[in-house]
Amino acid sequence: MAEGDGSGFRHLGDEIVYAGSRRLSLVQGSFSAPDGSTFTRDVVRTQGAVAIVPLLDDGETVLLVRQYRGPLDATILEIPAGVIDEGEDVETTARRELIEEAGYEATQLAFLLKAHVAAGFSDHVVTVYLATGLTEVGQDLQGLEEEHMTVERHSLRDVPGLVADGTLTDGKTIMGLLAAREHLGLR
Repeated sequence: MAEGDGSGFRHLGDEIVYAGSRRLSLVQGSFSAPDGSTFTRDVVRTQGAVAIVPLLDDGETVLLVRQYRGPLDATILEIPAGVIDEGEDVETTARRELIEEAGYEATQLAFLLKAHVAAGFSDHVVTVYLATGLTEVGQDLQGLEEEHMTVERHSLRDVPGLVADGTLTDGKTIMGLLAAREHLGLR
């Protein structure tokens, strides 16, 4: 149980409502408020994930994957990403997912950001890295969605337009690409 963050709110505990796959569980969380009252909230608990912005040697072109996402019933454009396996650290996961989805190894991973992507109902956190010094090694596709994904090249300079026209809608992708632009000083 959490000790609180100084706000006067405190997490008291969780009751498991549904234990899903390794990816998530649904709990009813119990909390206390600053006035001493208690309340509950439905919370999705996850293991966390990583995402990678793979940057080619030209310093502008990134690799994105177009992948079917069942919850949306749509194929969307994203940066490579994946769930952290039990006992795996985030950098190892990032390197594994970069190979699995994009088919590249990186000599360098630079931390870009850590974000809670749905803080109103989930503890899901994604850590995003910039991957450079890429060498093509071939994909190691895992699962039906990945078997049908495609890898595309896009310029970081085009990102604001791709967000504005609705081509990019995935939160981790938008945050990661904008952070990469900032990190690289691209305007």
